[in-house]
Amino acid sequence: MHKSEILSAIKGGLIVSCQALPGEVFYCEEKSLMPYFARAAELGGACGLRANSLRDIQAIREVSKLPLIGIIKQDYSDSPIYISPTLTEISVLHNLDCEIIAFDGTLRKRPGGEELVSFLKRIREAFPDQVFMADCSDFEEARVCAEAGIDLIGTTLSGYTDYTTDRQGVPYELIERLVHELDVPIIAEGHIDRPEALRQVLELGAHAAVVGSAITRPFEIVKSYIAAIK
Repeated sequence: MHKSEILSAIKGGLIVSCQALPGEVFYCEEKSLMPYFARAAELGGACGLRANSLRDIQAIREVSKLPLIGIIKQDYSDSPIYISPTLTEISVLHNLDCEIIAFDGTLRKRPGGEELVSFLKRIREAFPDQVFMADCSDFEEARVCAEAGIDLIGTTLSGYTDYTTDRQGVPYELIERLVHELDVPIIAEGHIDRPEALRQVLELGAHAAVVGSAITRPFEIVKSYIAAIK
């Protein structure tokens, strides 16, 4: 799919994040269970999917043709960044033909001490036709990524960096500012835990929205109910 086709396919819709990490209930060593979540999401009307790891992405591809945001979570000892942190992970995702590749677009220290601007330049030059999404936590990071030619800006990490921990809940103000001040499609992601919140971020002008835990992580859903009655 060309960039215009990908953007058109997800516009105004819900992208469902289907992920499970080792140690979590729905992570199975013998077989990926994520295709079941992906198929259920597609049947429910999702316009796209977000998935992590070579194994899960390949398995999901066998059951769904929805546009896919691919990531690889990889820890590095010298950096807090773990969402597609280096060109190594980006290359694997590109070879998987992910319609969109997402990566950590924050200004935090990257593996090997690489600066964000340098990383953005390298991936853009290496894969000029790839659609990239920057997972950001604040406006400045989003601006840097947009100016470097990144195709989509996500609010994925708002509240998850050490300088945004005071910003809990759906980042409505950030989404609204990004929509009005950047000439790049904005993907609302993070803390969208009810249908009303999804509708609100789209009304603010987000191009699409990603929801994960509220749909595909039952233990988190149960915890929220239990917290409400304690």
